[in-house]
Amino acid sequence: MNSEKMVIGFLGAGGIAKAHAFALNSLRYFYTEVPEIVFEAVCSARMESRDAFAEKFGFKKSLSIEEFKSNLDINTVLILGPNKVHFEHLKIALEMPSVNRIYLEKPVCSNQEEELEIAKLAIETDKQIQVGFQYLQTASVREALAFWHSGKLGKPIHFDLKYYHGDYLQQSYRDKRATRLTSAPDGGAMADLGSHGISLLMAFLGENLQITSAFQAGRFADVPEDSDLFSSLSLVHPENFAAGTMSASRISSGTGDLVSLEIYAEKGMLRYSSHSVDYFEYFLEETGQWTRQVVGSNYLPVTSFPSGHVPPGWLRSMIHAHYVFLGGNDPKAFIPELKHGLAVQRIVRETAKFLKTYRDLIIN
Repeated sequence: MNSEKMVIGFLGAGGIAKAHAFALNSLRYFYTEVPEIVFEAVCSARMESRDAFAEKFGFKKSLSIEEFKSNLDINTVLILGPNKVHFEHLKIALEMPSVNRIYLEKPVCSNQEEELEIAKLAIETDKQIQVGFQYLQTASVREALAFWHSGKLGKPIHFDLKYYHGDYLQQSYRDKRATRLTSAPDGGAMADLGSHGISLLMAFLGENLQITSAFQAGRFADVPEDSDLFSSLSLVHPENFAAGTMSASRISSGTGDLVSLEIYAEKGMLRYSSHSVDYFEYFLEETGQWTRQVVGSNYLPVTSFPSGHVPPGWLRSMIHAHYVFLGGNDPKAFIPELKHGLAVQRIVRETAKFLKTYRDLIIN
């Protein structure tokens, strides 16, 4: 674990920032070796929100963007604002001479021009950048990844991944989150939820996934037609010809917060669901049997707090994401660096093009 004092600055003071503050505060409960963490400053567009955030969560300072950029005490920046400002905030963090590590919430940017610029910046910088795909650190997903890459199931044939919830069926919920109803690739279900799903698929199958087609569903008078409330992609991996679907939905009633993955392969299949987060399952053709691999909160060898059988939740995976971000030694972790974030962003960006083609042909 890195022994350097982590002097942290938040760019963003909304709901996701609260989750990150919780995760950072919780590290000392789960891990033996944790660096000293100082909540130095929080910055957001509205003074009232950042002042309230700083007071509630123990940040020393509430700063404007210019004041934040000039703070030479900050060595760690978390970029947690709206999607449309991720790129600008990344540039600011990269230009701060005292900053040496950056946690960038997904999606990494909002358009192709920003994507190309980030690719250049990634080559030029030596700063550590980790993208916020915390589902990769869910205990069962980590163990499922290790099992998959053992090769016991052979080559993939076809797959299906879903990330669903139904909150946007409610008018009041849509009203509160109108900024997320922009068109892809800045907003919409595929950018907001689907990016997590694309990240998971790439961790299992590789980053060279290609879209062959896409469609969307769900129309509400207060939602722009080019904002996908539900969208589904047909994907193929040209190197091994594995193909399948990946769908993201904000309007699937009764699903809760569902992440579901199935991969069918030559020698069996693997499946995982966030509705049963403490295990994954696999089937072997050789034995003709299903195996339920119970994982719980077991992050051995680094931690199993409070015990290995306790179901790991959404926040637990975020805590572990911060553990590896701050230098924790975990060889099992799939760490989503900027290259991975850009690979996911490519699919998100191409989704917008395919959805426009679908709307032009089918809807309009």
